[in-house]
Amino acid sequence: MQLTLATEQETDGRWLAEVPELAGVMAYGETRDGAMARAEALAFRVLAERPEGEAQPMPISLSIAAE
Repeated sequence: MQLTLATEQETDGRWLAEVPELAGVMAYGETRDGAMARAEALAFRVLAERPEGEAQPMPISLSIAAE
């Protein structure tokens, strides 16, 4: 499963990171790295909490989208 971690800086200076392939996986941070770490952790929690039968063991690759 290939996941993308996209980031952008808001006008108020905060950073937003999201994984578009997983609905609702978005996180804010004061720094880009902070937002990315939060979004990555949330993505892994979402994947781990999928109902049995929906989740299948597979390699996961997380790439960072260019700004």
